[in-house]
Amino acid sequence: MKTLTQSPTGPAFVQDPYLFYAAAREQGQLHHWQDYGMAAAFGHSAVHMLLRDRRFGREVPEEMRQDGPAHLAPFLTAEAHSMLDAEPPRHTRLRRLVLRAFTSREIAALQPGLEVLCHRLIDAFPADPFDLLDAYCTQVPVIAICRLLGVPEEMAPQLLDWSHRMVAMYQASRTEQTEHAAAEASQQFTEFLRGYIGKRRNDPRDDLITRLIAAEEEGDKLSTDELIGTCILLLNAGHEATVHSLGNGVKTMLQQGWQPDWLAPDGIEGLVEEILRFDPPLHMFTRYAYEEAEVFGHTFQRGDQVALLLAAANRDPSALDRPEVFDPSRPPKVNKSFGGGLHFCVGAPLARLEMQIALPILFGRCPDLKLAAEPEYSNTYHFHGLTRLLVSS
Repeated sequence: MKTLTQSPTGPAFVQDPYLFYAAAREQGQLHHWQDYGMAAAFGHSAVHMLLRDRRFGREVPEEMRQDGPAHLAPFLTAEAHSMLDAEPPRHTRLRRLVLRAFTSREIAALQPGLEVLCHRLIDAFPADPFDLLDAYCTQVPVIAICRLLGVPEEMAPQLLDWSHRMVAMYQASRTEQTEHAAAEASQQFTEFLRGYIGKRRNDPRDDLITRLIAAEEEGDKLSTDELIGTCILLLNAGHEATVHSLGNGVKTMLQQGWQPDWLAPDGIEGLVEEILRFDPPLHMFTRYAYEEAEVFGHTFQRGDQVALLLAAANRDPSALDRPEVFDPSRPPKVNKSFGGGLHFCVGAPLARLEMQIALPILFGRCPDLKLAAEPEYSNTYHFHGLTRLLVSS
């Protein structure tokens, strides 16, 4: 296995990681990424297999678990009850209960309100040039999550602040200041949700929090800590990813010279899948080996970590014709942006719906939308999203 060196905070890499991915793939499916100190899967075959190989998982092996630093306790407590880092049987139980409340019918019911929201946001666009991330791409998913959970929409700015500070913990550019900010946000977010869940227990409504409280399977229910962890996960993962899926998508469409047929009813699903494949918001997900396992010529020992480069797999020429070309008409068969296997993103249907609604309305209302400045990506790897998206309409 070759050793590759590439700083995840290097300015050139932040703006275009795909050059590094392509060079890595040419040398094989699996390499040691020295800057992360672990093996990394760059090819579609390796990523696809590792997402489904039950010899690997998200949960830290029991003998490797340690108490984190005291100042991170609120953040680590919130994370401990998230199904994102759980494995069966705990993951099976949590996911089954969440899916009983987070149904396709409930997601579809959001559509009319989201359409009205998109038009309202466009009506309020400021004078040119303006930042579309702030005015539109951020607002659609965070308000959608507020409505889904049953949290007042005026809470959206506060939820965004908590989310940004917590999600920053996963960035390669993380500092001790990041950790303190994440711990404070976790504490405040947890306290808010604990009180809000208490209210919903006494005053049920037609919202996700009420349905999560009511969800039951064979006498098993979500504890309050699990409810809090689930709500935090749905906001942080759902909002952060969809903001940047929309932002990266609009940027790509404007740079590629978008075509009206991309946004037609029979083309929008293909457009959304191609946006997610071509420039996804999450580039890397890690797994632990649970036993000795040989993968593509490399032997993992229990406790070894491996990085799955989702965005690199999406552009593997061995799995897709002309992967560097943005083509919304292509059959959407290669897309690892939502992960795979039992950890496949539970919020994927909502993210797709938001994009399928927000993009046609935006370009239908603003057919002359143009970039007003060269877009730049944030130094937030393993996430990949813009700092801002200045446009004129």
